[in-house]
Amino acid sequence: MYEELMVTSLYQTKDSSRAYDWLCGFVYPWQALSGIGEMICEMGNNLLLEEFDHPRENVWIAKSAKVAPTAWIDGPCIIDQNAEIRHCAFIRGSALIGKGAVVGNSAELKNCILFDGVQVPHYNYVGDSILGYRAHMGAGAITSNVKSDKSHVSISVHGEKMDTERKKVGAFLGDFVEIGCNSVLNPGTVVGVNSNVYPCSCVRGYVPENSIYKSQDRVITKRQEE
Repeated sequence: MYEELMVTSLYQTKDSSRAYDWLCGFVYPWQALSGIGEMICEMGNNLLLEEFDHPRENVWIAKSAKVAPTAWIDGPCIIDQNAEIRHCAFIRGSALIGKGAVVGNSAELKNCILFDGVQVPHYNYVGDSILGYRAHMGAGAITSNVKSDKSHVSISVHGEKMDTERKKVGAFLGDFVEIGCNSVLNPGTVVGVNSNVYPCSCVRGYVPENSIYKSQDRVITKRQEE
């Protein structure tokens, strides 16, 4: 077992998502992917209608959220308080969007959890992924969630591979992660808490916490002041 890949290592800010306690019931975050939609439906049915609109089946939108009229939202979906869904965002379902999160113009979400304060503000794709508290993806950064040969996605760590037993696995970003513009996070990418990825990077495997990813062969530890 790899402690650095565990849910409790990647998502350390308690109460930073409605899904926090549910997610902590799993050892590794990819184990939660198959249950996101069901979790959202169960959670949504217990939300207060004084605080949330329920415009159609399995869709709940906080009254304080700001949703552009051009956005497309399929359920199951919860858009939490003070979130912002911008022009032409495409939410394909099984998406939990946290408090104060931003889903930007032409961004696409599918089967994912965005913790509170997450920003995917410009032309992003987030699929089969979990983004931790206040994680940010720069313009054009995407999660790739399927291998070209459609085989199971493995998580690469310390020269070994862990089979997720899933064909669709995106990325798992810890709290406060920053992903540079136009980066591609290959299937099964895990980025530890408080790490940064340079723009235009092609990332795969595990990036340790408190690191700066410059390239596959240049991952350095952050200085304390960073």
